[in-house]
Amino acid sequence: MAPRTQDAYVAAVYGVARHYHQSPEQLSDEQLKEYMFHLARDKDLAYSTLNQVVSGLRCFYQLVLHRSVDQVYGALPRVNKAVRRPQVFSLEELQRLLTEGCSHPKHRAFLMTVYGAGLRLSEACHLKVEHIDRARMQIRIEQGKGRKDRYTLLSPKLVSELDAYSRSFRPQHWLFPSSLDAQAPLPHATGQKIFYKAVSRAGLPRKGGIHSLRHSFATHLLEAGVEITIVQRLLGHSSLSTTSTYLHVRQERVAQIQSPLQRLDLDGGNKPTQP
Repeated sequence: MAPRTQDAYVAAVYGVARHYHQSPEQLSDEQLKEYMFHLARDKDLAYSTLNQVVSGLRCFYQLVLHRSVDQVYGALPRVNKAVRRPQVFSLEELQRLLTEGCSHPKHRAFLMTVYGAGLRLSEACHLKVEHIDRARMQIRIEQGKGRKDRYTLLSPKLVSELDAYSRSFRPQHWLFPSSLDAQAPLPHATGQKIFYKAVSRAGLPRKGGIHSLRHSFATHLLEAGVEITIVQRLLGHSSLSTTSTYLHVRQERVAQIQSPLQRLDLDGGNKPTQP
């Protein structure tokens, strides 16, 4: 195997051991399945990354622990490209998240930035003060996924929130520095914890990790009539097919749509009602 493949496979075994704080030899098939579900749901890993983990764990359990092929493949099936449909928060839920769920100014500003600009967790953590372009009302994302630069939205409400946050915390380099080291960006794990605590305080249902705010950003723009190609550019997607996963309709809107069957008069013999 190539050195990078070896590293990836070792990392897969290390990851599951660290997750359960147990030797991988002691893990059951159900634990392995739950771990893969955790990576897909909570970590929001790409299907290709999930399949790389599957391959690494299969290799380990077959070649090192000598478990049967049927057992290993049953516990660790490969993941189809469409892992799941993104779950989103409604506007009302987001309002609760950012009011009832956030009492700390830095946490509120951070979550407002993630949602208001549609950022990935790593992008939000690595924002610098100079990336906030008030003149053009844009946020510059440097070296996002795929090592691409892009610009996204800067809301006037977010400007006001960031101004109030900056007056109190005075960030110098990183917009959201680590609380332990001002010269380091906010750790990813801390960003996730901020989100989960806010969800809990607001009494909202769990809809995955902080990436659900990015899902919500994209979905709400499309529902507001923004062209999908513009949403694609704001999110930094290389392929339009990736952005099209957000073209689903919220349950509330489905309930308002009338079936064409309803327009048929099946009793009186009258002509069908025109739409």
